[in-house]
Amino acid sequence: MPLFKAPRLLLPLLVCLFHLLTQRPSLAAPALQTIAKAVLLEDKTDEQVALLETMEPDPDVAKFLNLWKEGGIFLWERPDQTKVAVVLAEQKDAEDKQAATLLETGKPLLAADGKPLRLLASDLTAAETDSTLRETMKAILDLAGLASSEANVRLQSVETLGMEQNPARLPLLLKRAEKETDPKVLRALKEAVALTQLKDESPDTRVLGCRMLGELGSIRAQDVLQALAKESDGAVQRAALGALTKITLHIQAANTFGTLFRGLSLGSVLLVAALGLAVTFGLMGIINMAHGEMIAVGAYTTYVVQCVFGPGLQVSPFGLAMSLPGMRTTGWLYDCYFLLAIPLSFLTAALAGILLERTVIRFLYRRPLESLLATWGVSLVLQQLFRLTFGANNVQVSSPSWLSGSWTISDVDFGWNRLFVISFAVAIVQGVFLLLSRTPLGLLIRAVMQNRAMASCMGVRTTRVNMFTFGLGSGLAGLAGAFLSQIGNVGPSLGQSYIVDAFMTVVVGGVGSLFGTIFSAVGIGMTDQVLQQVLGNPVLGKILVLAAIILFLQWRPAGLFVTRSRSLDN
Repeated sequence: MPLFKAPRLLLPLLVCLFHLLTQRPSLAAPALQTIAKAVLLEDKTDEQVALLETMEPDPDVAKFLNLWKEGGIFLWERPDQTKVAVVLAEQKDAEDKQAATLLETGKPLLAADGKPLRLLASDLTAAETDSTLRETMKAILDLAGLASSEANVRLQSVETLGMEQNPARLPLLLKRAEKETDPKVLRALKEAVALTQLKDESPDTRVLGCRMLGELGSIRAQDVLQALAKESDGAVQRAALGALTKITLHIQAANTFGTLFRGLSLGSVLLVAALGLAVTFGLMGIINMAHGEMIAVGAYTTYVVQCVFGPGLQVSPFGLAMSLPGMRTTGWLYDCYFLLAIPLSFLTAALAGILLERTVIRFLYRRPLESLLATWGVSLVLQQLFRLTFGANNVQVSSPSWLSGSWTISDVDFGWNRLFVISFAVAIVQGVFLLLSRTPLGLLIRAVMQNRAMASCMGVRTTRVNMFTFGLGSGLAGLAGAFLSQIGNVGPSLGQSYIVDAFMTVVVGGVGSLFGTIFSAVGIGMTDQVLQQVLGNPVLGKILVLAAIILFLQWRPAGLFVTRSRSLDN
């Protein structure tokens, strides 16, 4: 008998257990009831505050408290003259009426016939708040942020609670620190705990907080520690001063690494800008003063591609109205515009360079002064063309989302756009090196540049090689313009800001030396940023860099790496 009755008794138990597990109580119901009661206590701030302080802070509480603060909770009077708190839906009907929900239960408000009741917001009274009530709400909202599923919300809540330095919040902060998994939020929690410990009555606890802030290198805690050092004495004062010393060392280290990163990124920008000039000036010997305008061509190409992916573009060159239709893309598809702009910037600038070589440069080989004056005139013409087409003001090129953020490591910001420029500069250098050393075109370029007459006697079409070489250098300048558009604004005089630095980079590195250009770009970028950091004056820093370059060239006129060939020896 027991063997057969056991399954019959077990089945109802399983059904009951399943019912208990699936019928989960609403977590928002207690919060709704408490907030509804507090709303109905009009002009009784003390009782409202007492009710709100009994609630457990969670995301549901934050939702309804924000709604109350923004005037989204209304008072409606029933036919029996009793008031209830209601929330109106966002959608309105033809009569501007909205569906109402009873705040206490979270269920729709029904009329006498059982149909959903729709109300006019103008006929209702919004639940009011005063400064005391809003301060209580803010404290609850800050605590509710600790339980948020989003790391940014938790981080903001932790930072706010830490600066409040309320010892009553310390148990909640310690409890949250035990289960926090995000490293950034966990560090902020440690900092908030240490800041709160500074307000503790026990000197040992304040000393412990000072030591933790010193180990964290908390920059935000400097003012608090300075005040504590003035107000305290003995062990607490020594701990506060020791923490300030550690924080100062941390700031110096962060500034040093930040300066080195900015110098490396500036060197990468100079390298990309000077790489094309290293080809046209270093290999071909052409002093191209319009190289900066090739940079601007690439930058404006990026702007045009962005407009085509967006709302479109209207320009009026020479008074002729022209419009390019836009695809009006959004999201990830719009962010892809820069991936298309990179090759198009290279091609557009390369074609502009080939046109310049075919119409002007090819008549001026071995005539450096004439080529300098002619290309300077071309640069002025192109700048005016940019003004007539796109306007005299700068145009804004927005960075895609995958280049707009940054990584923060030990208070040093590593911008994604600058990291992208650094990595892409490395890729471009590798590509140019492989092109010049491992491809038939590179062999022809090196042969023509070393000895043009001998290459021509061997059957090499030097005019075509010159054209492609100049197009390559101009295309590299176009790539520099595409990258510069992600760092600053694009304008007609964009290229003029980098043409002098680009020439200095090529000359210091050694005319015709690719590796010299790399070392020179990184060195000039690092030196410029370090001097700006030490002197605190960007203009004075650039003046000292220029003076150092002049002195260096007096000592070593050929640059860092001397390029020797038969043509140069002659």
